[in-house]
Amino acid sequence: MARKAYDPAQLNELLYQALETEMGGVKIYETAISCAVNPDLKKEWKEYLEQTRTHRTVLLNVFEQLGLDPEKRTPGREVVAHLGQSLIMAMDMAKKAGDPAAAELVAGECVVLAETKDHMNWELIGLIAEKGQGDATKVLKAAYDAVEEDEDHHLYHTTGWTRELWIQSLGLPAVLPPPEEVKNVETAIGASRAEHARDEMLKH
Repeated sequence: MARKAYDPAQLNELLYQALETEMGGVKIYETAISCAVNPDLKKEWKEYLEQTRTHRTVLLNVFEQLGLDPEKRTPGREVVAHLGQSLIMAMDMAKKAGDPAAAELVAGECVVLAETKDHMNWELIGLIAEKGQGDATKVLKAAYDAVEEDEDHHLYHTTGWTRELWIQSLGLPAVLPPPEEVKNVETAIGASRAEHARDEMLKH
């Protein structure tokens, strides 16, 4: 299939939002770690924090190679920043309420929300790298390849952690670490299979 022309202005908008997502992601993980009770989850999020810092650097390199100003603000970028700040405020609110287990659940949900946007950003960057034409696609392909696996882990594994912590809070048998972690899930299909396999894991 022939590569297609893309809207360069909208690609730039995507990149501005992606950079803001990674910048906000660093602060979100820092706050989430302070809410984590489970030591395995805290360790996981510390790893994701370092990876997110690396992803921010990867995007800054993309900006440099494409001649974009990383300080430029756009309406869409401002919205992303606002959403990130709101997630941090939500976690702080939960911590102040005084129930550590509840705050940990809120942190998990906030990370899942942030990583859903982050994951979609990189999917779209990967799509341009694969389907688009022009010199920028090579730069985007290198960046996408550098972060794709990390982004899958961040979203699918934290979703699994949050689900199982909720199940535990409900007084039902939970699988901790979650099936996504045990099976090292890296795709949406893998995540679905891992979730469906949890009953079998509880039997062992």
